[in-house]
Amino acid sequence: MRIVLVGPFPPYRGGISMFNHSLAKELSKGHEIHRVSFSLQYPKSLFPGKSQFFDFEEEKAERLINSVNPFSWKKTVKYINNTEPDVVIFQYWMPFFAPAFSSIAKGIKKGSGAKILVNCNNITPHEPRTTDSLMTAKFFSYCDGFIVMSKTVEEDLLRIKADPKYRKTPHPIYNVFGKSMDQEKAKTMIGIEAEKVILNFGLIRDYKGLDLLVESAKYLKVELNDFKILVVGECYGDENDYIQLAEKNDVLDVIDFRFEFVPHESVNQYFCAADLVVLPYKSATQSGVVPIAYHFDKPVVVSNIGGLPEIVRNGETGFICEPDAKQFAEGIIKYYNSDPGRFSTFISEYKEQFSWEIYVKVLLELIEL
Repeated sequence: MRIVLVGPFPPYRGGISMFNHSLAKELSKGHEIHRVSFSLQYPKSLFPGKSQFFDFEEEKAERLINSVNPFSWKKTVKYINNTEPDVVIFQYWMPFFAPAFSSIAKGIKKGSGAKILVNCNNITPHEPRTTDSLMTAKFFSYCDGFIVMSKTVEEDLLRIKADPKYRKTPHPIYNVFGKSMDQEKAKTMIGIEAEKVILNFGLIRDYKGLDLLVESAKYLKVELNDFKILVVGECYGDENDYIQLAEKNDVLDVIDFRFEFVPHESVNQYFCAADLVVLPYKSATQSGVVPIAYHFDKPVVVSNIGGLPEIVRNGETGFICEPDAKQFAEGIIKYYNSDPGRFSTFISEYKEQFSWEIYVKVLLELIEL
């Protein structure tokens, strides 16, 4: 089958980019794959981070789509139709891209008649606008099938499109971030000496609740000895807000802030150094960080929000908490007061249902509908 994948690919940063890269690698085992990415994803005026790119030496995509230039959309349609695709699969996560994707999907339908599927990473943005649903619905009107990876996204899809053809399957486990290594070696590599290491990893935005984790540290200091909360990720806000919050709560001594993007080849160092991964989100559909944690057999403490509880067995692969600083502290303390080693055993068995093989099987079944 000839399949075109549309969306960000490396060297663009981010979870969607790495998802598309991983999907392409899995599909290429049995199909002809064409990768179509952005020439311009976000205009500089709309991008709050330091850079949209990272160093990447593996196979790259055709960078064709300028998100704000309709002429590039026509060029993209011509390229895709010239490949004579059987299926075109879009990654969708933000209504900002709906106008470009709508134009491209319409051109594909008119030109090649290929089946169009959408992997719905997110449908309703965390900061919604009144026009979002209309733009998303317009794009979805050109699409033949949908993949959702959480109940929250499933519900959003059913609100926007009547009687869609879709399948629900969990977010697969990432396998592009390297192998596990000895915990003490990993600690040495990243320069951390604490006995207990609690990791918060990923892009830092308000809805991800880092403030709750910072506040939880005052409760942890009462119960735990020799611990460090390791915060790793580029901050899409004012870094000083979190530093000042830590100072206000007298917990700066137990938090190691590293406001920086981590190259994919170094991600394993941080996860292998940690005992557990904590995601105190205030809103969420799903998270790509949980699959990374499971890849390294690390338990998670997550908010009882969106699709996060769907992929955590409470007390076995981690703990589910209400988005509250004290409750997150209690979840972390529960982990250290239990037998920490048993979590990795549960996770190594549990994560088998999150393979890329299973995801692709569901995807191929949807294509045949």
